[in-house]
This record gives sequence, structure tokens and C-alpha cells, in this order.
Amino acid sequence: MTLIVALDKPQSLGLVDTLCGVASGFKIGVPLLLDVGLEGLRRARSRCSDALWVADMKLADIGHVMALTARRLAGLVDAVIAHGFVGLESALDILAEECRRMGMKLVVIASMSHPGSRIYDKVLEDVLEVIEAVKPWGVVAPATRPNIIRRVRRRLGCSVAILSPGIGAQGASPGDAICAGADYEIVGRAITSSENPLQTARNILEQQRRCRRACREPQQT
Repeated sequence: MTLIVALDKPQSLGLVDTLCGVASGFKIGVPLLLDVGLEGLRRARSRCSDALWVADMKLADIGHVMALTARRLAGLVDAVIAHGFVGLESALDILAEECRRMGMKLVVIASMSHPGSRIYDKVLEDVLEVIEAVKPWGVVAPATRPNIIRRVRRRLGCSVAILSPGIGAQGASPGDAICAGADYEIVGRAITSSENPLQTARNILEQQRRCRRACREPQQT
């Protein structure tokens, strides 16, 4: 499966039971975590423990503080997201070591899905150099700009998983990021605001499959 569902509001936690086994995982946003707390997150995870649970903390601090934050999430999530622009020394190197110690996956942002992230893109090669040194499990690259996904994949190869937000409400279509080289597409409001979230998720997976087949088939001449 290639779908991660972004949960940002307390009511969206009710979808965990519905989407368990359909989605690959769930991305927990800071607004939701502030609303339900660590215990609420623990209860939600217990209802779908086999899924990939990602804490979208967007960590951006010195290494000591980021490591302390990640430590609070140990046993509650499988992965934590941090910004790449904070650099390596005394920052992501410390966080990466703490994640390895806890058995937690580290995901580093190379670029974001909103238009303002073009500032991020101006230093993409520098950020990718940092990511190469950190050796995280995953990288965030935007479905809204598939060219960025392709640059990330060319630079990092198959050594990392690429997670791509921006499907639906931000304009990208299911399958756009997969065809550009992403491993997972992150979808939030298109599913959580749907009248039938389960069917919407299934439709997205089917569209991903169709796009994957189309983009991998040799072009007819």
C-alpha cells in the first residue's frame, strides 16, 4: 500500500478503525496531538497497531531539544518528522542518533507542498547534502512539485522512502508523486472531509495503481 492518511482534528481519529488495513499508515499533526495528548495517541494506535504511525512534529531546533521531543513519543509512533534546514552538526546528527537508539524512524523534510516552500527549494541541494549525511529512513518531498521528487530520488537513490504530501486539497492528484518516484502519498482533507472516507481512500488507491501502470508502461510510437 502507498497511502498515508493525515489526521489533524480530533474527530478524524474516528477514521482509524475505518481505514485500518486500507491505508499504509497515519500521520499525526501537531494540532491533533495538542487536542488529544499522548494518551489519546496511545489509544488510537492501539486500534491499528500494524499501521505506520508518523508524528508530524516538524522538529526544527538544536539537537538536544529535538531528541527530548522524540523521546516523549517513544513507543507511541514509528517515525518522527524533522526539518532538514536545521543542518547536521549539533542538530539532526543528535536527533538521528536518538532515533536509532529508540528504534524510531527519522523522516527529514527536503521540501514542502505549499507555494512558499519555493524558498526551501532554493537550498535543496544543500539540504540533500545534510540528508545524505543523516541517512534517515525517509524524506518528505511535495506531490505538488513532482520535479522536486525526481531530484530527491536522483540524488538519494533508493536508500530512502519518499513521503509526498499535497494530494487533493493542495492540488496534486493521486498517483502524481508515485509516478515521480515517491513511495507514499500523504492525503488528509480529501479523505477526512469526505462523506465516505473509506470509499474515497479506496478510490485514491485505485487511481494510484492506474497511474503507476501508465507511467511505467513503455511509450507507444
